Amino acid sequence: MNLTFLAAFGRLRHISIEAALVAGLTLSAVTAAYAAADDLAPQRVEANPRVVAATAAVPVDPPPPPLLEVGEPVPGYPINSPFGLRRMPWEKHGRLHEGVDIAAPVGVPVVSVADGVITQTGNSPSYGRFVEVKHAEGLVSFYAHLGRIDPRAKPGVAVLGGRTIGKIGSSGTSTGPHVHFEIRQDDRPLNPVAFIGRDFATAQDLPLQTAARYSRRVRVAQVSFIPQSKRKLMEVPVEASKLAKGERPRATLKFAPRTADEAAVDVSATVTSDIAVSGPPAIPTVG
Repeated sequence: MNLTFLAAFGRLRHISIEAALVAGLTLSAVTAAYAAADDLAPQRVEANPRVVAATAAVPVDPPPPPLLEVGEPVPGYPINSPFGLRRMPWEKHGRLHEGVDIAAPVGVPVVSVADGVITQTGNSPSYGRFVEVKHAEGLVSFYAHLGRIDPRAKPGVAVLGGRTIGKIGSSGTSTGPHVHFEIRQDDRPLNPVAFIGRDFATAQDLPLQTAARYSRRVRVAQVSFIPQSKRKLMEVPVEASKLAKGERPRATLKFAPRTADEAAVDVSATVTSDIAVSGPPAIPTVG
């Protein structure tokens, strides 16, 4: 009986050992499989908080602003008398029109074309009410024949591009409501068309040589109104010697005073034709 029990116990023990061995081998196989899968899977790298913080703290420098951004002196209104040699009806020879004329209704705002500092304002017999603004690289913009100067536009005051400095008018020796607009550097007149509506990143980008050129042709201007101070220049004197010979006198131009309605519809000088240069251009005194 005891032998039979011992034999049976021995067989159970042997079976238990084999079962334990099988279970161990199975567990080892599963563990190895998971380990292989981990080796094939992409490794997850934990971010270092210090590195992340240092990277986020590094600033990105924005691009530098342009040296000069030039807008329009009277936004939305075109140039109707360009830069170059021009002869007015009361002039015998052509002269350099040192800026451009932009016609617009009375009261339309005139703005600074770029950031700058107002250097002077005033009222002259030829240019009428005017404002001068100095910009980067010694460039100066000039606005003349204004009907009104903005009360805030005073010498020494900084002004932003697009800020109103006055209103359209017809002050001084003017042929109608408009603004005479100039750009200069070192008192040298430059063609404003080369600057208007453009941005310049550096001083090397400024079109100084191109803007200083102009055609050697003279444009003949027609105007709807002759300023009072220029009317006598257009009158043709009667020659007594010819009258004595029975010749008919040459007509003398006469001008009636303008009414308020006529003044409201006057426009600035417009180009109609070209003639050859006749003598050196005189120093300009009229916009």
